[in-house]
Amino acid sequence: MMSEKLQKVLARAGVGSRRHMEVAISEGRVSVNGRIAQLGDRVEVGDQVRVDGRLVTLLAEEEQRRRVLIYYKPEGEICTRADPEGRPTVFDHLPPVHQERWILVGRLDVNSSGLLLFTTDGELANRLMHPSSHIEREYAVRVLGEIDAEKRQALIDGIMLDDGLAKFESLSSVGGEGANKWFQVVICEGRNREVRRMFEAVGLKVSRLIRIRYGCVTLPKHLKTGRWLELDTPQIDEVSHLVELKPRRGTGLYGLQKRRTERMLSKLPARLPAADPTLRSKRRLQEGED
Repeated sequence: MMSEKLQKVLARAGVGSRRHMEVAISEGRVSVNGRIAQLGDRVEVGDQVRVDGRLVTLLAEEEQRRRVLIYYKPEGEICTRADPEGRPTVFDHLPPVHQERWILVGRLDVNSSGLLLFTTDGELANRLMHPSSHIEREYAVRVLGEIDAEKRQALIDGIMLDDGLAKFESLSSVGGEGANKWFQVVICEGRNREVRRMFEAVGLKVSRLIRIRYGCVTLPKHLKTGRWLELDTPQIDEVSHLVELKPRRGTGLYGLQKRRTERMLSKLPARLPAADPTLRSKRRLQEGED
C-alpha cells in the first residue's frame, strides 16, 4: 500500500466515517508511531496507528474485506450505537464483527421504518452518503390529506426549507382509502426528516414513512422488521460500482464462507464416511452456519 491520508485509511478500517476521523485527529485522539497525528498526515502499512489508545490494524485497500448488511428498521429504534435513555438502537441486533465495526449508511428518524445499510468499509459508507454521489432514496409514504396538482408540482419543482431547497425526483400515487393516501417518492439527499418536512411545507401530515430502496439496494419483501441480511459478492460489487469503487476479491458473505470452506476442504482426505463429524462441519459451512 502506498501512503494514503490518515482519515481515509481509518475510515476504510471501519473505525468511523472520514468526517468523524477528521474530528478525532483534530482533537488529538489519534497517534501515528507514538506521535500525535495532524490533519494531512499520511500513513502506510507497517505504521502503528492508535485511536483513543486502541491499536488499529492497517490493511492495503485491496486486502480490506468489504461487507454490507441490509437491516429492516422498525419504528421505535434510534440510529445511534447507544442511547442515554435506554431506547433500543439499530445496532442492537447486528451480527458481531472481528476487529471491525459496522458503519451506518444514512439514518431514519425514530418514527420511520424500512431499509438501512451497514458496511465495514468507511470509504464506501462515506461515498454512499455524500451529496455529490446523488444516490437515490425511495420511500413509501402514507399522507393525511389531499395532494392537488399545485402541491404536487411544488414538491417536484422544489420547496424551500430551513436548510435549503428540497425536491422530489419523482412522486407517484399508489392507492389508499379515506383521508390517508399512499405515495412513493424519490429523493437524492439524506437531510434530517426531509421527506416529512417537505410534505409539512405544503400542509400535509405524514402518518407513516418506510424507506424501500437505497441506490441499487431494495428492501426484500420477505425480510421481517428487526431482521438483517448480508449481501453477497455480486451485490456488494454492484453497490461499489454505484459510487465508483473497485470491487475486492473475496469480499462479502459469499467470499468469507468460500474461503473458510476452501481452507477446510484442503485439510480433508479425499473421501469421508457420511457420519464423519468433520463432514458435518463442512456441510454446515456450505449451508452458511458458523
